[in-house]
Amino acid sequence: MFVPSMRSVAVAGFAIAAFAACGSANEASEAGTTSIADSVATSTSVEAPATSTTGAPSTMSTSALTSPTTTTGAPSTTTTSTPTTTTEVTPTYEFSIVEIDSDIAERMQASHRDGCPVGLGQLRYMRMSHWDFSGQVQLGEMVIHQDHADDVAAVFGSLFDAGFPIERMELVDEYGGDDDASMAANNTSGYNCREIAWRPGVWSNHALGAAIDINPLVNPYVQGDTVLPPGGAPFVDRSELGAGEIGDGDVVVTAFAAAGWEWGGHWVNSKDYQHFSAGN
Repeated sequence: MFVPSMRSVAVAGFAIAAFAACGSANEASEAGTTSIADSVATSTSVEAPATSTTGAPSTMSTSALTSPTTTTGAPSTTTTSTPTTTTEVTPTYEFSIVEIDSDIAERMQASHRDGCPVGLGQLRYMRMSHWDFSGQVQLGEMVIHQDHADDVAAVFGSLFDAGFPIERMELVDEYGGDDDASMAANNTSGYNCREIAWRPGVWSNHALGAAIDINPLVNPYVQGDTVLPPGGAPFVDRSELGAGEIGDGDVVVTAFAAAGWEWGGHWVNSKDYQHFSAGN
């Protein structure tokens, strides 16, 4: 019978203990592997935070995990613009004087006819710039006797330079040669082959191309209770003058007086505030 020695028992006991320890280690290793896998599975199954209904989903910045980048570009430049200077152009007075050609004569059939005291050859068609009631420059037209054309051009140049407004300046033919209609429209006009009102057979200075009516609506003819045009009644009172109205000693009266023309506002028995006529 084999009796093991104490040394053999000890060795055998050590081997058994070692085997047991190895087994425990393997079990522990397997357990550890399972735990890590479970952790990974648990980590990968984490859902993103719920998205807010009032904004975009939040995102995780990775700037902390990456190295900062340096962007190198061209140096910025500063642009200096030169201020622009706007020069306002001041309107200047312009005029022209021409003979009555066939086209103009065609337009003048209401204001001129056979038997008039002056012929078309003695008249001149003028274009003259003027300020209107809205402060704009217009190019008006007028027919006047050739003897007075240069003086009239100079007078209206003075009115333009003074800024005196004229609502409109058209041939009276635009109103069918009707003086009442032209006055009611506040139209400034010159030549019109017609007689003096209430004096049949007596030619008006307008028929001679030697009279001009300026802004007749606001500068009416007044004799007693008669106001012409009737729409001019609110402008009979001359104590305070408005736009386009004419008063004694103003630029209009002064300019015409310098040319030798007389103003109807100086008449004694009646007042014709619109009317200027060449002196005898």
